[in-house]
Amino acid sequence: MEMKSIPFGVTDWTEIEAVEVKGETGTGYWKTCEFNNINVHMVEYSAGYLADHWCYKGHILFCIEGELNTELKDGRTFTLTSGMTYQVADDTIAHRSSTQTGAKLFIVD
Repeated sequence: MEMKSIPFGVTDWTEIEAVEVKGETGTGYWKTCEFNNINVHMVEYSAGYLADHWCYKGHILFCIEGELNTELKDGRTFTLTSGMTYQVADDTIAHRSSTQTGAKLFIVD
């Protein structure tokens, strides 16, 4: 990730409108700010959320609250709890998220 031509700024996430994204089950609420080619997201998943697709995009993901399960296309699974991160590059391995209890995430991609 190369970050250029982004002046210093402050984001008040309470002022960013959330976009509702339905999963296979449950719902995600995505707040997004774009800085050139870098997207920064504040995401909340409802309890019972399961993504409706496999994702190939690279991310740096930080779990702020709750518990997030990440399934990789090869069958491995990982659980993030508050304070944990995962990192994956573009087109490395397909992954999808789920949560039984809900989760709040900060994502950069």
